[in-house]
Amino acid sequence: MMEEFKIRLGFENGGSLPVIHISGEITSEAEEEIVQSYESIPQDKRSRVILNFSETSYINSAGIATLISLITKSSENQGKIEFAGLNTHFRKVMDIVGLTDFVLIHDSLHSALAQV
Repeated sequence: MMEEFKIRLGFENGGSLPVIHISGEITSEAEEEIVQSYESIPQDKRSRVILNFSETSYINSAGIATLISLITKSSENQGKIEFAGLNTHFRKVMDIVGLTDFVLIHDSLHSALAQV
């Protein structure tokens, strides 16, 4: 059974830090919403964006391609994407595809928010 994909953009740390909460499955269907969510963040708040994966159940190759394009888009604008809440399996997948070389990975959203 597929878990419904949902995305929610929130601003933490007094509204200064954008966090994109992703739940369900990240597949090709998720790409447009993830990119739109990122692009809806005001330009002056894109220097550090956290993607929260604590409720993500599945990521396929199209989902990984979406994350790569987001990281590329962010770095072209001198921004940084950070991952939080990856489970052990997803963390290993990110290692294998080399994304851990380009993003800071936090064990939890809480630990990501604690870093200034």
